[in-house]
Amino acid sequence: FYYNKDAFKKAGLNPDKAPATWPEVFEAAKKLKASGHSCPMTLAWMGWTQLESFSAWHNVEFATEKNGLSPNGYKARMKINSPLHVRHIDNLSQAAKAGEFVYKGRGSAAQASFTSGECAMIQTSSGFYGDVAKNAKFAYGLAPLPYYPDVKGAPQNTVIGGASLWVMAGKKPAEYKGVAKFFEFLSDTKVQAASHQRTGYLPITMGAYELTDKSGFYAKHPGTDTAVNQMVRKVTDNSRGIRLGNYVQIRTIEDEELEQVWAGKKTAKEALDSIVSRGNELLARFERSYKK
Repeated sequence: FYYNKDAFKKAGLNPDKAPATWPEVFEAAKKLKASGHSCPMTLAWMGWTQLESFSAWHNVEFATEKNGLSPNGYKARMKINSPLHVRHIDNLSQAAKAGEFVYKGRGSAAQASFTSGECAMIQTSSGFYGDVAKNAKFAYGLAPLPYYPDVKGAPQNTVIGGASLWVMAGKKPAEYKGVAKFFEFLSDTKVQAASHQRTGYLPITMGAYELTDKSGFYAKHPGTDTAVNQMVRKVTDNSRGIRLGNYVQIRTIEDEELEQVWAGKKTAKEALDSIVSRGNELLARFERSYKK
C-alpha cells in the first residue's frame, strides 16, 4: 500500500499514519476527494491484489482443495463469491461511483498515475518501490495492505505475485554451466540485498534480508520491509498460496468481470459469480486433461 503524504496533508489527513483498515481507506478517499483530488485511490493487478492477496490476508478460501495445493488440487474449484468478497468488491464499486476510486487499467498500468501524483493511494507490487523512489516528486509512504477489522484472524499473511525465472530443457551442457553460474551470482547475499534495496522486490534469501536490516536500510527507508513482514507470518491452508490449472486465463476473466463492476454494468455479486462460473469451467477442463 503506497500513499502520497503531501496529498494526505492537504486533505487534512495525518501524513505519517497510513490507513490500516478498509473503512479507514474509504474514509481517506472521501476526504481526498473533498479536498479536490481527482483520483483519491487506484489499484494495480486487480485479481492479485483484490482477490488473491485479499483472500490470504483475510484467511478466507480462494479455491477448494486448499487453494489447489492439496494432493487432489487438480479438482479445485473457485470460491471467491463469498459474502466477504462480495462485500469488498461492492465497497470498491460504490467508491468508483463516487469518484473516490478510479480504475486505470489492467496489470501495472495504474502505477504511472501514482508516481505522477495524479492518484493518492495505490495497492500494487513491492517491486514498484524502485520506480516510486526514483520518480515520485512528493513525500510518500509504504504500509501493509488494509483489512476489514471485523474479520476474525485478519490480517493473516500475503502471497507472492508469481513472477518466476525458468530454465528450459534442450540446451548444451556448457550453456547450463553458464546458467548455474548466473544463478549463483543472483543468489549471492550482497547481490540479492542490493537488488532488494534497489527495486523493492522480496529478497530470495534470509541472508539478504538480514544484511539489508543490519545496513540500516529499513530504518532509513521506513516501510521497505513491509512486504517481507507480510510474507513471513504463520500460514494457513487459506494463505499458503494458490496452484490452479489454466490460471493465467482465469486472471484475464477476473479482469474482464471486475471491469464490468467499475463501469457500473454488473453488481459485485454478478461479477464474482461469473468469475467463479467461468473459472470453474477452465478448472474442469484442466481436471479432465490432468486425468488423461
